[in-house]
Amino acid sequence: MADSETYRKGSEIRAQLMGEKYAADMAKSVYDDPIMKKFGDYAREAVFGMLWSRPGLDLKTRALICVISDTAQARWPELAIHLRMARRQGWTEDELSEALMHLCGYIGLPSVREAMLTAKEVFEELRKEG
Repeated sequence: MADSETYRKGSEIRAQLMGEKYAADMAKSVYDDPIMKKFGDYAREAVFGMLWSRPGLDLKTRALICVISDTAQARWPELAIHLRMARRQGWTEDELSEALMHLCGYIGLPSVREAMLTAKEVFEELRKEG
């Protein structure tokens, strides 16, 4: 993929959201083959470089939107990534847990339960990382 300005901006935003070490580790473990590299490059440019950089919402709000969307769609691996991003953007464990609890009446207990279990794991990982 060409090293466009949008791609560079997406790389910066991605590192800011995930943390440089986590983003680099993901590049080595998930996006280390040609097929996944294509996907990662596209996501970096189109999602992080274009969507996340749009005016109108801050990164903190965008991260919460992703947490809610992942929970509503039962996207547990993505939820783990977005919970990490949300914590890095300033959402507390209590605030994120409450946002998930709020979904009980809208999407149902089974999905919220899985989201809470995912959050528990992510929060424990983050505490261990310091």
